[in-house]
Amino acid sequence: MKSRSIMTDFLEPGEEHPALILNEAGKSPILLVCEHASNRLPKRLGTLGLKPEDLQRHIAYDIGAEGVSRLLSRLLDAPLVLQRYSRLAYDCNRSPEHPGAMPGLSEIHEIPGNKNLSAEQRLARINSIYRPFHDELARVLDRRAAHDKRTIFVTIHSFTKVYMGKTRDVELGLLFDNDARLANALSKSFPGIVTRLNEPYSAKDGVMHTANLHAATRGLLHVMVEVRNDLIENERGQQEWAQRLSVPLNQAATKGETS
Repeated sequence: MKSRSIMTDFLEPGEEHPALILNEAGKSPILLVCEHASNRLPKRLGTLGLKPEDLQRHIAYDIGAEGVSRLLSRLLDAPLVLQRYSRLAYDCNRSPEHPGAMPGLSEIHEIPGNKNLSAEQRLARINSIYRPFHDELARVLDRRAAHDKRTIFVTIHSFTKVYMGKTRDVELGLLFDNDARLANALSKSFPGIVTRLNEPYSAKDGVMHTANLHAATRGLLHVMVEVRNDLIENERGQQEWAQRLSVPLNQAATKGETS
């Protein structure tokens, strides 16, 4: 009985649902998803033993990704599903089995509040953050299917210029697992931008979890978009990249199946 209480009361009254849906009635076939939009931590977790400045780093959320996603939603008239809690509480782009779902170490940063979690504590986060987010995303897709709406599934992320001491020159990554159609089509659309397929991450790193869980299983065209975060850390950069991404995404939406 105690375990059940902890699992159901992990988020306190008044705290946000993990999924925030914007513009669900948007006319675009593109469905935007941003799993790492926020650095907010549930009240129960405090600061996870981190300093305030640590929660402003990439370890806590994808800097600039929410701004780009919101702007894209408006430009494309596309529905958007945002995840409202930090990936340090639970990374909703990782399965419960993945060691990075509730990381004790993120790059070189220790996360004290994630060390030595009990099975009960892990299950509380799974049931209160991971499951509600993905259940709501599935309901959005189910409603679209019920109304016979075509869906192209696009997740928006950002990555750091320097990782583990090494500088990345890639500016835009287009990620895929078994279905490269949309990534390949988009890769030809960014002249002058250092664009690469399956960089700086790939499916072997476990980063295609959301797309595989919701899009691949439904046979939907899908892609994971990664923008280097120094390019979108301010409003001007977010506007530039939203505009830059909107044109090829809109073309993909109007062309039907992408070969």
